[in-house]
Amino acid sequence: MAQDVLLYHKINITDFYDPYHTGLVISALKFTSGVSCRADGGYPGAERKRVVICPDYQDPEDTDSGLTFLSIAGSFHSSRPGHRDYLGSLLGLGLKREKLGDVLVNDGGANVIASGEVAPYIMANLLRVGRWEVSVDRMEAKDLKLPEEKVKTVNTTVSSLRLDSVAAAGYGVSRSKMAGYISSERVNLNWQVKNSPSQTVKEGDIISIRGRGRVEVTAVKGNSRGGRIFIELNRYY
Repeated sequence: MAQDVLLYHKINITDFYDPYHTGLVISALKFTSGVSCRADGGYPGAERKRVVICPDYQDPEDTDSGLTFLSIAGSFHSSRPGHRDYLGSLLGLGLKREKLGDVLVNDGGANVIASGEVAPYIMANLLRVGRWEVSVDRMEAKDLKLPEEKVKTVNTTVSSLRLDSVAAAGYGVSRSKMAGYISSERVNLNWQVKNSPSQTVKEGDIISIRGRGRVEVTAVKGNSRGGRIFIELNRYY
């Protein structure tokens, strides 16, 4: 994509990626002379982002990242769909996950950030989310309803900085159960799937399990007299 930018003097835009893969893309582009880039997910704090690649004589901040903002609404009454319902219905249309950014669920429905090229298809074909009938309309980025993130700080001790030990403390489950989650590739470390419970975790790392939020290792504070390690975690819901 960078070579196309250099050869044809045009802008290229990647698909949406998680923070880990977005970081890989930007790191790779740093070694390509003649191009500049920026990552954009539609709002500050977005998790999934596209990377805009343009010639270095253009300011990437002034280039369109090809995002479309969609509002999904319905009459949900006492029960309403969750993130998994919205994402499942979108993927059920035959879309690839890479064409979709963050899905922001709110009381009235959800806001979806999507690649401009698939937005008309979503608007024409997304008629239901689970058992609920819905309608889809375009919206402005400034009107996004950002969910209020709940954070719980956990101060605890662990026997080691192994992934299974730290993740078990963060999610409040047994170490053996967490080891099973990890072995079945349900646990991400810094948005990268890990299948080894013995993987070492360090301060600043992010542990996530789909559907269960994420845990940030905010501090490693030293050892107790018994040899256990004091840590501080932030659990995001």
